[in-house]
Amino acid sequence: MLPDPRFNDTLVTRFVNNLMLRGKKNLAYTIFYDAMDIVTEKVNDEDCLEVFKKALANVTPAVEVRSRRIGGATFQIPSEIRPDRKVSVGIKNMISFARKRNEKGMAGKLAGEIVAASKEEGGAYKRKEDTHRMADANKAFSHFRF
Repeated sequence: MLPDPRFNDTLVTRFVNNLMLRGKKNLAYTIFYDAMDIVTEKVNDEDCLEVFKKALANVTPAVEVRSRRIGGATFQIPSEIRPDRKVSVGIKNMISFARKRNEKGMAGKLAGEIVAASKEEGGAYKRKEDTHRMADANKAFSHFRF
């Protein structure tokens, strides 16, 4: 994967590819860069790329629960996530919760979610916490791992 033009980072390209709808990559880049400009305004002392990476790290889950049917009963079995899937799940959660926000324009929504996630709050961070809580509650079934 090629790094993006502004930050020269492949993680940004990966994020933009998930943000993109209907193959409109230029529009996705515009939205992302506008969001980063808004993030720079909101947190004036920090580098916006560092805030983005911190936010992504905060919403990236380490474990997930998977449903497994054993003898007629369905168990939620906690399992570790592969590193590339961790990042992918974190990116998708951040984008989906950004789309549900009430700010004006997608760039504003995305900026709001990035700032919230970097402060360990917001929908995507809450989703990660819920996933971890569910995995913790079901760790008695971890011996059913496959």
